[in-house]
Amino acid sequence: MMTIRRFYEELSVCKLTDMSQIDFTDEFCFFCKTDQEMSLVCRTVKVPGNATHREDGWRAFRIEGQLDFSLVGILSRISSILAENRIGIFAMSTYNTDYILVKAGDDERALGCLSAAGYTIVSQRMMIT
Repeated sequence: MMTIRRFYEELSVCKLTDMSQIDFTDEFCFFCKTDQEMSLVCRTVKVPGNATHREDGWRAFRIEGQLDFSLVGILSRISSILAENRIGIFAMSTYNTDYILVKAGDDERALGCLSAAGYTIVSQRMMIT
Protein backbone atom coordinates (compact mmCIF):
# COMPACT_ATOMS: atom_id res chain seq x y z
CA MET A 1 0.00 0.00 0.00
CA MET A 2 1.06 3.61 -0.41
CA THR A 3 2.23 6.26 2.01
CA ILE A 4 0.28 9.48 2.56
CA ARG A 5 2.04 12.49 4.02
CA ARG A 6 -0.07 14.81 6.14
CA PHE A 7 0.64 18.55 6.32
CA TYR A 8 -0.63 20.60 9.28
CA GLU A 9 -0.70 24.12 7.86
CA GLU A 10 -4.07 25.61 6.99
CA LEU A 11 -4.59 26.12 3.28
CA SER A 12 -7.05 28.25 1.32
CA VAL A 13 -8.63 27.75 -2.10
CA CYS A 14 -8.97 31.10 -3.90
CA LYS A 15 -10.31 32.60 -7.08
CA LEU A 16 -8.22 35.49 -8.46
CA THR A 17 -8.56 38.29 -10.98
CA ASP A 18 -4.86 38.14 -11.95
CA MET A 19 -1.52 36.66 -10.87
CA SER A 20 0.12 39.89 -9.71
CA GLN A 21 -0.06 39.22 -5.96
CA ILE A 22 0.73 35.50 -5.83
CA ASP A 23 3.84 34.61 -3.83
CA PHE A 24 5.27 31.94 -6.13
CA THR A 25 8.31 31.63 -3.85
CA ASP A 26 6.25 30.24 -0.96
CA GLU A 27 6.69 26.59 -0.09
CA PHE A 28 3.13 25.60 -1.05
CA CYS A 29 1.52 27.30 -4.01
CA PHE A 30 -0.68 25.59 -6.61
CA PHE A 31 -1.97 27.79 -9.45
CA CYS A 32 -4.28 26.89 -12.30
CA LYS A 33 -5.46 29.10 -15.15
CA THR A 34 -8.13 28.15 -17.66
CA ASP A 35 -10.24 30.06 -20.15
CA GLN A 36 -12.82 30.56 -17.38
CA GLU A 37 -10.89 31.30 -14.19
CA MET A 38 -7.68 31.57 -12.21
CA SER A 39 -7.50 29.47 -9.05
CA LEU A 40 -4.89 29.29 -6.34
CA VAL A 41 -4.31 26.95 -3.41
CA CYS A 42 -1.90 28.42 -0.90
CA ARG A 43 -1.19 28.71 2.80
CA THR A 44 -3.94 30.81 4.37
CA VAL A 45 -1.39 33.35 5.62
CA LYS A 46 -0.36 33.93 1.98
CA VAL A 47 -3.78 34.52 0.36
CA PRO A 48 -3.35 37.43 -2.08
CA GLY A 49 -5.26 40.63 -1.47
CA ASN A 50 -6.86 40.43 -4.90
CA ALA A 51 -8.67 37.14 -4.23
CA THR A 52 -12.32 37.61 -5.21
CA HIS A 53 -13.43 34.42 -3.46
CA ARG A 54 -11.72 32.21 -0.92
CA GLU A 55 -12.45 29.20 1.21
CA ASP A 56 -10.18 28.71 4.19
CA GLY A 57 -9.74 25.73 6.46
CA TRP A 58 -8.23 23.04 4.23
CA ARG A 59 -5.50 20.52 5.12
CA ALA A 60 -3.31 18.74 2.57
CA PHE A 61 -2.31 15.10 2.17
CA ARG A 62 0.32 14.13 -0.40
CA ILE A 63 0.57 10.70 -1.96
CA GLU A 64 4.25 9.94 -1.44
CA GLY A 65 6.60 8.98 -4.23
CA GLN A 66 6.72 9.78 -7.88
CA LEU A 67 3.63 8.34 -9.56
CA ASP A 68 4.08 6.90 -13.02
CA PHE A 69 1.51 8.09 -15.56
CA SER A 70 0.65 4.46 -16.35
CA LEU A 71 -0.66 3.89 -12.80
CA VAL A 72 -4.43 4.01 -12.66
CA GLY A 73 -6.96 4.23 -9.87
CA ILE A 74 -4.76 5.74 -7.14
CA LEU A 75 -6.75 8.93 -6.70
CA SER A 76 -9.99 7.06 -7.36
CA ARG A 77 -9.35 4.60 -4.53
CA ILE A 78 -8.51 7.30 -2.01
CA SER A 79 -11.45 9.50 -2.99
CA SER A 80 -13.78 6.48 -2.82
CA ILE A 81 -12.65 5.63 0.71
CA LEU A 82 -13.25 9.20 1.80
CA ALA A 83 -16.58 9.47 -0.06
CA GLU A 84 -17.83 6.28 1.62
CA ASN A 85 -17.13 8.05 4.91
CA ARG A 86 -18.86 11.26 3.78
CA ILE A 87 -15.63 13.28 3.63
CA GLY A 88 -15.44 15.78 0.77
CA ILE A 89 -12.17 16.43 -1.02
CA PHE A 90 -10.44 18.93 -3.26
CA ALA A 91 -7.94 17.07 -5.45
CA MET A 92 -4.85 18.47 -7.17
CA SER A 93 -2.30 16.75 -9.36
CA THR A 94 1.24 17.72 -10.26
CA TYR A 95 3.65 16.07 -12.64
CA ASN A 96 5.01 13.85 -9.85
CA THR A 97 2.07 13.07 -7.58
CA ASP A 98 -1.42 13.83 -6.29
CA TYR A 99 -2.60 15.93 -3.38
CA ILE A 100 -5.87 15.57 -1.50
CA LEU A 101 -7.28 18.47 0.49
CA VAL A 102 -9.94 17.92 3.15
CA LYS A 103 -11.58 20.40 5.47
CA ALA A 104 -9.65 20.84 8.72
CA GLY A 105 -12.51 19.42 10.76
CA ASP A 106 -12.39 16.18 8.75
CA ASP A 107 -8.64 15.62 8.60
CA GLU A 108 -8.27 13.32 11.61
CA ARG A 109 -11.23 11.18 10.53
CA ALA A 110 -9.93 11.06 6.94
CA LEU A 111 -6.52 9.88 8.09
CA GLY A 112 -8.15 7.25 10.29
CA CYS A 113 -10.17 5.93 7.34
CA LEU A 114 -7.11 5.82 5.08
CA SER A 115 -5.02 4.15 7.78
CA ALA A 116 -7.73 1.53 8.32
CA ALA A 117 -7.68 0.89 4.55
CA GLY A 118 -3.96 0.06 4.73
CA TYR A 119 -2.29 3.38 3.89
CA THR A 120 0.77 4.41 5.90
CA ILE A 121 0.39 7.93 7.33
CA VAL A 122 3.35 10.21 8.03
CA SER A 123 3.24 13.82 9.17
CA GLN A 124 5.22 16.91 8.30
CA ARG A 125 5.09 20.61 8.99
CA MET A 126 5.90 22.92 6.12
CA MET A 127 8.87 25.16 6.64
CA ILE A 128 7.35 28.54 7.51
CA THR A 129 9.35 31.44 6.17
